[in-house]
Amino acid sequence: MNRPKIIAICNRKGGTGKTNVAINLGAYLAYFGKKVLLIDLDPQANATSGLGVEKTKQGIYEVLSEQIPFQSSLVGARKDFWLIPANENLAGADVEMVGVEKRESILAKKLDSLLNGDLYREEKKDFDFVFIDTPPSLGLTTVNSLVAADHVLIPVQAEYYALEGLGQLLQTINLVKENLRPELDILGAVLTMYDTRSHLSEEVWNELYKHFPHRIFRTVIPRNISLAEAPSYGQTILEYAPDSKGARAYQRLAREFLYW
Repeated sequence: MNRPKIIAICNRKGGTGKTNVAINLGAYLAYFGKKVLLIDLDPQANATSGLGVEKTKQGIYEVLSEQIPFQSSLVGARKDFWLIPANENLAGADVEMVGVEKRESILAKKLDSLLNGDLYREEKKDFDFVFIDTPPSLGLTTVNSLVAADHVLIPVQAEYYALEGLGQLLQTINLVKENLRPELDILGAVLTMYDTRSHLSEEVWNELYKHFPHRIFRTVIPRNISLAEAPSYGQTILEYAPDSKGARAYQRLAREFLYW
């Protein structure tokens, strides 16, 4: 069994479309026949509700706090698309992990048990990709996601304050790489909420290129009403509006992602 690619989707700034990327990129990769696992590590649980999954006491917090095994939290959200849901209990995880030994590696250890455990092999869920939707902060839960991951994907919205805090995120990634996870790599940045009519969107693109030369996905995600509406129905853009500009953009992004 090949190890899946584990990708943390991070940005310390809220409102970047981070969860939208996690849900819809994952949905299209599953549509293309890849087996995808999404871990909702954000206490707001937007990825959980965005996939129409009910918040229960069988989520990622209960896994991290050793109340249940990782396997018990798996939810088959869609064909070839699994979810580890979040609930409001996750809000206290940063504080609770402070006193735990090797606290930065808790998620990595738990995830390894899922990917290599007997139940995992018996069910033959040979994941191709594991996405971790992180909270908009640089606390212990986000550090845990970085230590567990092979790559970091950074969504950046095409707005005036887009690069605010990006330097701090990159510094945190470098610290994790130097001290905890030498293999960690920045996969790239994806520009979201892009408006082709706006000169500002182009300016943000050019500024972003200074931070990530050769590491910006060519596909940009447009500002699109269908993308904003879909989560409220518990649907991916593939289900809600497959012919929309947003859907076509995520389809292109998934194809680009597969050959990145």
